[in-house]
Amino acid sequence: MAHAQAESVIRRIIREIAQECASIGQAVSETLVAFMVKATVLDPLNNFNVDRNLTKQDVQRLIELCVVKLMDQGSSSLDTIKMQVYFDMNYTSRREFLEEHHRVLLSRLASVGREITDNRLRTRDDLEDLYRRIVSYVLLRSGLGSPTDINTVREATAALQSVFPQSELATFMSLTKADKEQQLSELTMIVTGIRLFNKDCRKGGEGIEDMPSILNEAIPATINDIERELKESQRLAWQYTALLEKFADPKDGPVQSPIKTDLLQQALYNVRQHEAFLKVILADAILCAKQVEALQSDLVARLMLLEATVHAKTAVPTAQVFPHFTGLSKLWAGFQDEMVLLSILNNMVVSLRPFLTAQSHLLLEGQLEAILDGADIKSDDDRLKESAEERINPSEYKSQDWFQHETTANFDQLPLQYKGICGYTLVKKDGLLVPGNPQIGVLKHKEKYYAFSSKEAACSFALKPDEYIEAITEKAKKCPELIHLLELHQQFACVTPYSQANLRSKVTHSVQTNLSHMRRNNVTQTYQPKDAGCQTKKDGETNVPKQKVYLAGLRGGKPGPTIMTKTDLTRSVDE
Repeated sequence: MAHAQAESVIRRIIREIAQECASIGQAVSETLVAFMVKATVLDPLNNFNVDRNLTKQDVQRLIELCVVKLMDQGSSSLDTIKMQVYFDMNYTSRREFLEEHHRVLLSRLASVGREITDNRLRTRDDLEDLYRRIVSYVLLRSGLGSPTDINTVREATAALQSVFPQSELATFMSLTKADKEQQLSELTMIVTGIRLFNKDCRKGGEGIEDMPSILNEAIPATINDIERELKESQRLAWQYTALLEKFADPKDGPVQSPIKTDLLQQALYNVRQHEAFLKVILADAILCAKQVEALQSDLVARLMLLEATVHAKTAVPTAQVFPHFTGLSKLWAGFQDEMVLLSILNNMVVSLRPFLTAQSHLLLEGQLEAILDGADIKSDDDRLKESAEERINPSEYKSQDWFQHETTANFDQLPLQYKGICGYTLVKKDGLLVPGNPQIGVLKHKEKYYAFSSKEAACSFALKPDEYIEAITEKAKKCPELIHLLELHQQFACVTPYSQANLRSKVTHSVQTNLSHMRRNNVTQTYQPKDAGCQTKKDGETNVPKQKVYLAGLRGGKPGPTIMTKTDLTRSVDE
């Protein structure tokens, strides 16, 4: 199938599925639909052949299967996929979060700025009105107080007049638009710095919140909330794991359970994915705390230096004091940025909760504990401690590359496959997720690194790693949430249907912070160039002579046959 045709078919499939879901009353994003299409085609149980074109019957069956899956509100698997799509579409790095926030802020101020830079003064009243607009702009851009509060406006006006009296408006208006914008930015920082300094001296600061104090209360509260939710997801993960192990190896006879093993497995994947995302958010919240701590230290130092500069002096050169005011303003902007980031992280934590709904309704309250009565519930740390004394001896495996903690630099930074999950256990125990222990030894196979939950698991996996890797890929085809959870994107790059076309109709981003590095992969998707055309307002045409032919004698009028004469009157191109 040609690229353009394949892309058209996929877009139509996605559109029809989304419309069908909407008609049933369930709105779904095209990104979610695209992922479900891919997952449905990959699942071997659905018998789609990825090496041939889809027939009309295949397309119709694909649409029906996807709609059924997307409408299953009691599916923990669907919840997990929705959670992954949400996080992939909404989470980005600190830098990009802040760049977007600043871009939005400046776009909101654009009209106010244009009223100043494009103003044409005609009367004295115009001068006063322009000055008021500049004060409002400074307040709005600094975020320190409302331009409708009279006391705040008076204080900001006084600060502005001390560095930019109204008499300088004529000079300001003679500047170019770019220079005006630059001066507005500089005036904002200087006025902000003056007001912050006055607040510290208890001589002003009207409408300025105590941002450091607010953050000192908000950040620990946010971290505590995230940690509490994280512990709950981890507790459930350990309980689900213990129950799955109990089903796989019943020591006291068959285990009676009100739910099927596959549903329990989906619930495990759901809470494990939630745990992984919370760890990323928690790392960012901890970084916020460190940034605020550093900002507070710099703020105290800057205020002390500024006080020493202006103390007991009736006049201080602007070149000496303005940089301090500007620096103070930048520090305060740093506090504002951390507040924005903290709000974003809080919102993301709240937004992840609905994706746990199906899993939370899987069993009645207390039912899970009752089934597990007497079972050994191990935490991830417990499992690591159990295998702490097990070690691979690299000298016994000459044909394989093993890395040990004692002999490998930056051992803790090795990019472990499957996010550190033991691949052997995942295969042998039908999808069970158990953390590997790198201290046992890390196997390097085809430039990738693998950790294992026991020495036995390590040895067995190392004997035929390709078979286990393929088995994990096959498991992920049946449980598509594992593709993101175990970071299997590269393995599926070569088995997706229509390799020349794309399943997603929009670009998404997935980036990470320094603290979340090694916690989740960075993945992007590229798209083949589309045929594009442009339209202009002016028609273009060639200016060639218009053809003119004269036919004589058509009317007749003389005895005998009519004789027609054809004369070409078209002008030459060279004329």
